[in-house]
Amino acid sequence: MMENKRTEGLLGKEAVNKLVKQTVMVVGCGGVGSFCVEALARTGVGNLILIDADVFELSNLNRQLPATLETLGKYKVDVLKERIQTINPECCVKTYAFFYDSTKDEELFSASIDFVIDCIDSISSKQDLYKACLQRNIPFLSSMGMARKKDPTALKIMEIEKTSYDPMAKRLRIWKRKNKIRDKIWVVSSVEAPVKQEPNQPLYSMIFVPATAGLLLANECIQRLLKKEG
Repeated sequence: MMENKRTEGLLGKEAVNKLVKQTVMVVGCGGVGSFCVEALARTGVGNLILIDADVFELSNLNRQLPATLETLGKYKVDVLKERIQTINPECCVKTYAFFYDSTKDEELFSASIDFVIDCIDSISSKQDLYKACLQRNIPFLSSMGMARKKDPTALKIMEIEKTSYDPMAKRLRIWKRKNKIRDKIWVVSSVEAPVKQEPNQPLYSMIFVPATAGLLLANECIQRLLKKEG
């Protein structure tokens, strides 16, 4: 049983008991998602659904939480589930080692989900997930691009229309307007201009920005769950 007295001291016993009953789905368990998942588990969220098709690779070692020489080649969702069980064994973790798109909606959303956190890299998958959540009235948060950024203090939770210096957010803003989506889409994004990158190179990234983004998403999720009625 996970000792949660310190969390209870901050949030209150009623809040801790409420979190145990919540179900949060995290789509994408890499640099941002892995830190987000662990923060949710350590805070006492009782049910997690993890989705990611990838296995850990050498290139993940510089920034992804459970990436070690021992976990190379293992599915990220499986490693995270095992890790969570050593932290909070009472947390129920469901895993799906596949690439998310709209064809997975019927399977994923057949159960009740209280909150969705998007940590996907694919623009099309983000769009599919936004539509799925909006159609089902499920609250969600989304991570924007964290590559080519160095300053974790430049990250903020904001409405997507307020973002700047973020190529991913720009494409999603255009898509949102084109599809006449009036609902607000809340994201974590950096107000830092991205560093320049040599062509034909993997996206530059290190641990500080994606890790902070994951923690910000988890914190905002927790705050919104606790404000929710019921």
